[in-house]
Amino acid sequence: MREILGRRRRLRFRRKRGPAQLEAALTCAAEWQWPVLPGVGLKAAGGRSDRGRACACPDPECVVPGAHPFDPGILTATTDERMVRWWWTNRPTAPIVLATGGRAPCAVSLPAVAAARALSVLDRMDMRLGPVVATPTRWSLLVAPYTLEQLGELLFVKDCVPSSLRFHGEGGYLVLPPSEIGTGPVRWERAPLPGSAAPWLPDVEAVVDALVEASTSAPDGGSRLAY
Repeated sequence: MREILGRRRRLRFRRKRGPAQLEAALTCAAEWQWPVLPGVGLKAAGGRSDRGRACACPDPECVVPGAHPFDPGILTATTDERMVRWWWTNRPTAPIVLATGGRAPCAVSLPAVAAARALSVLDRMDMRLGPVVATPTRWSLLVAPYTLEQLGELLFVKDCVPSSLRFHGEGGYLVLPPSEIGTGPVRWERAPLPGSAAPWLPDVEAVVDALVEASTSAPDGGSRLAY
């Protein structure tokens, strides 16, 4: 009987803590100074978060269901704790969207299968990585802020860059854990170290250089970063 009562108390305590999105959004905004805002989310379906649901935005053909800003728009992203609390108190299950660029982290993303291969290669190269965000379809390597001009100069001098790479820089956004989007849950493949003032981030040039090397080092001469 005591064991059952203790279990019930623990369950009540966990419920009182509230949804994980609020806690995570506050960590990003207040502790790390990353500007965030709630994503559009998914359409309700019997009160459950079923995978594959349609986006809550007006576009019936939305290609990134739940995984983008809508109302509020990307320009409202903030580090203000009061605003973040208000947003997620009213929309407790809303995805956490990071506004990339400026002083905020940027990212380089690639398909999930290719990313898993790339991370194995980068680990063998002793490449130091920052946090890595994973969805069922794509993984994103967070990098230090860069400008569009810096990215352009970086890519211009490369003979070849894997076409599967996407860049999330100024004016862009990225969904952070723990969120639920149309393709499934968003999680940390490489989580930020706990207790740090803000996660360490590598330079985009170092990450792109390492990814290009990983891509061109396949034994058959092909690309390790193909879909």
